[in-house]
Amino acid sequence: MTENNLLRHFDVLIIGSGLAGQSLALRLADKHRVALVTKKTLEDSASAWAQGGIAAVLDPADSVEAHLADTFTAGAGLCDPLATRFVIERSRSAIEWLIERGVPFTQDDSPFGFHLTREGGHSQRRIIHATDATGSAVQQTLTEQIRHHPRISVFERHIAVDLITAGKLGLTPDRCLGAYILDIDRDEVLTFGASHTVLATGGAGKVYLYTTNPDTATGDGIAMAWRVGCRVANMEFIQFHPTCLFHPHAKSFLISEALRGEGGILRLPDGTRFMPAHDARAELAPRDIVARAIDFEMKRHGLDCVFLDMTHKPAAFLIEHFPTIHARCLDLGIDITRQPIPVVPAAHYACGGVVTDLAARTDLPGLYAAGETTFTGLHGANRLASNSLLECAVFAAAAAEDIQATSHAPLPPLPHWDESRVTDADEEIVIAHNWEELRRFMWDYVGIVRTNKRLERAEHRLDLLKKEIGEYYANFRISNDLIELRNLVQTADLIVKSAQRRHESRGLHFSRDYPETLPRALETVLHPFQD
Repeated sequence: MTENNLLRHFDVLIIGSGLAGQSLALRLADKHRVALVTKKTLEDSASAWAQGGIAAVLDPADSVEAHLADTFTAGAGLCDPLATRFVIERSRSAIEWLIERGVPFTQDDSPFGFHLTREGGHSQRRIIHATDATGSAVQQTLTEQIRHHPRISVFERHIAVDLITAGKLGLTPDRCLGAYILDIDRDEVLTFGASHTVLATGGAGKVYLYTTNPDTATGDGIAMAWRVGCRVANMEFIQFHPTCLFHPHAKSFLISEALRGEGGILRLPDGTRFMPAHDARAELAPRDIVARAIDFEMKRHGLDCVFLDMTHKPAAFLIEHFPTIHARCLDLGIDITRQPIPVVPAAHYACGGVVTDLAARTDLPGLYAAGETTFTGLHGANRLASNSLLECAVFAAAAAEDIQATSHAPLPPLPHWDESRVTDADEEIVIAHNWEELRRFMWDYVGIVRTNKRLERAEHRLDLLKKEIGEYYANFRISNDLIELRNLVQTADLIVKSAQRRHESRGLHFSRDYPETLPRALETVLHPFQD
């Protein structure tokens, strides 16, 4: 391929195809040439896996203040008041935009016209949903429109390698100019120039051995932003979803929070209910409390899993409200109308990430970020259920508004990717071994319950991995697996550094060495050129 064919120019480059990336693309495409880059296909994202729904103030009986209070309670003192109010006040308009786009939310005869459910940590029914496959319904609706939009160029099976900045080219002032993108099938690195670049790459669940996330959740946006000088905050707060299906053939299948919202009971194998002994809210306590309770009971009794019991509910109700979960469990020989569901906690959501403002701008001009890859201040020390898709939708709208109001800076000539000094990898098994080692020690040492000694062990292993992967990256041609491993190791390092700095237990971060919560809540902000 000629050098000219390796160059692409767009007004806006969006890296990631979940709800944040897709809704931003659609909001911009009428007036901008948009590139949407995704590692697999448009349908492969954590957004598409979301079951429960989207939290929003829609019912006349609900209020912004009530939603704020619930979010603050879950966030354990670390939610930013301005950011939280910004998101919740815009929740209804975000939902109305999705409805206008044709998302088939479940309807009923309520004042708003749509069925609202309740999840753990919420004082009201405010979760709008499409049965128990909300993310999939949203994604399918937007994907169809993305594929047919003449001003959106979709690049599937393409993965971002690194961001291009003026500073790296010796130019001032520094700003983001685009990114180097690997075409996975052709094994070629393309140069994408753009006046505005948006990271919508999702979370980093694959840094852990057990996760509810898709394979694409490798911390790419967080690592890339860090490498170009952006601050990262609150990475110690990794949400472990309490109820991932425990079955050898059920890879990363989530059992929605909504089941507990509709009366699900957590039991030990002998049928004993245990949540009331851990929290007065029992099964409706916030996720961090439920996850720690399950972890405690599993360790205390030497269990592989606990059980979520819905058998006291009518079979017709379960099949109507949870058809996806019912069908998937039935495929695996579990009839949820007659049998309790075996569940375990699993890494689910990163509450920290790249620091952004209320316009989704990062520290680097020209670079935006939206969705799970960010730290906006909304989630605090623990995300309230179903606030994640809401954050994606609201900040996609905010980014679109800012980009539309910003002039397009002319781009300087951009250099092509240089691989003249590297060779083909001789032993790619090294990548697989490092990947397995990373995910296992992160699970063992930086999981639901942490100690200073465990974090030190993780830090030591990460130092060795960073050196080994750095040498590998410098000497061999890049591949999808190498890019993801490099990003995972960087993200894991940020998680460990953040956890070591928090000398208390708060929200999702629980330390046996510091079991008390300090009277003042402070964010953990890491600076690339200082930490």
